[in-house]
Amino acid sequence: MDAGVSGVRIRPIEEDDAGEVLTLQRAAFVQEALIYDSVQMPPLTQTLEQVRAELEANLGCVAVTGGRIVGAARARRDGDLLLIGRISIAPDQQGAGLGSALLDAVEARGRSAGCREAELFTGSLSEANLRLYERCGYRERERVDGDDGVQQVFLRKTLAAPS
Repeated sequence: MDAGVSGVRIRPIEEDDAGEVLTLQRAAFVQEALIYDSVQMPPLTQTLEQVRAELEANLGCVAVTGGRIVGAARARRDGDLLLIGRISIAPDQQGAGLGSALLDAVEARGRSAGCREAELFTGSLSEANLRLYERCGYRERERVDGDDGVQQVFLRKTLAAPS
């Protein structure tokens, strides 16, 4: 599937992608660690075995260019809700539209699986993420206070039926 981003192909995520996805995730979440002044966040502490387990029967996608995974988004179905998480874009590829392209692809997979809504979350200090999600049609649903004083912002989007 063409991402609409030059030279990038988006395809379903696979268990065999676990190692590269973990490496990408760690690189991508360094900026978040700086924003929150903490490296103790699940995307940075997760093990290869945990990532591999998450990729089983996952509705996520990866963005690939030149044989390299440059973006990833995980998703799973919970009833008619598509739960999207761990959107990771390689630092040298951020701002090129990969996040939007991955969200579109994951949402399409969710619709095909029978999901009617999609939900994702980010920290309240992650302004770039919030802007991306709002641009992609997500609307804030709830804020939950964390133990560290940072709020988790949950956003939802209705998934239109496939045309």
